[in-house]
Amino acid sequence: MQIGPYSLANALFVAPMAGVTDRPFRQLCKKLGAGYAVSEMIASNAMLWNSEKTLRRANHVGEFKPIAVQIAGADPNMMAQAARLNVDRGAQIIDINMGCPAKKVCNVAAGSALLKDQPLVQQIVESVVQAVGTGPDAVPVTLKIRTGWDRDHKNAQEIAKIAQDAGISMLTIHGRTRADLYHGDAEYETIAAVKSRVGIPVVANGDINSPEKAKQVLCITGADALMIGRAAQGRPWIFREIDHYLKTGELLPAPQVHEIQAILNEHLLDHYAFYGEYTGLRTARKHIAWYCKGLRNSHAFRHQMNSAEDCKTQLQLVNDYFDEMKLHSDHLLFLEAA
Repeated sequence: MQIGPYSLANALFVAPMAGVTDRPFRQLCKKLGAGYAVSEMIASNAMLWNSEKTLRRANHVGEFKPIAVQIAGADPNMMAQAARLNVDRGAQIIDINMGCPAKKVCNVAAGSALLKDQPLVQQIVESVVQAVGTGPDAVPVTLKIRTGWDRDHKNAQEIAKIAQDAGISMLTIHGRTRADLYHGDAEYETIAAVKSRVGIPVVANGDINSPEKAKQVLCITGADALMIGRAAQGRPWIFREIDHYLKTGELLPAPQVHEIQAILNEHLLDHYAFYGEYTGLRTARKHIAWYCKGLRNSHAFRHQMNSAEDCKTQLQLVNDYFDEMKLHSDHLLFLEAA
């Protein structure tokens, strides 16, 4: 898989998810089999460029390359400026967000709201590509969209043609409309139709939650790559599972408790170092809950873990919980309804 001058280890991508795909999470997913990861969304509003949140999202120190940053906004000039700024801060690939269905994004006519306005889509992609994607130091620009605004207005094929003509290097499509949010099942026929009409790489996204589903989606869509989001929350090893299955046709055994404990420890220590004590303690809670989802007595553990008042205590509670699991079995045999 190739994006511009960058050769990727495989065609399995980590989806950009606000509040989730920070640098520690991206690094961990890459270590566990992802070939590529895109940062959390960074707003194009210049007033936010030096905010603590934006600076943290733009922190790529030590990150495995290539470094891809997603930008969001509805003004072509501001998007172009944001692209240049992030390249100056280390971005090697710029991804444009036209797929986010969140109200706070769509209410300012950004994200998937842009799919309603094809002329503006064209202005934005052309402005960003002209800003960073041409000349001897060209930076590849990619685009993420949904299949359309709602089920009666699916225009992914038209948007894909606009993107290709503007010089977009790769297109990712989530198999839902903006109106669908994350409800119902993703559909892949629209992605297949887009793939048949354009010459740039197409990435399929939406409901890819197992090795078997990954293979099925590749077969249906003919996509060049797969992007995985929610299924990797608390399960970053899904990338190696899918990679192994696609290469061999065989399923890897489920990870053992001691390995999950080791992965979570590595994740938390990196997370605490990245965010600091106050923010790290609080933002780690959702990750811990995802890792423990379905495990024996996980509900009671999560309640106890959420009461921890410092990172050291939180980490100790995590390890006490997993040590208790290992007393019973070193395999994930004691599951409960989440």
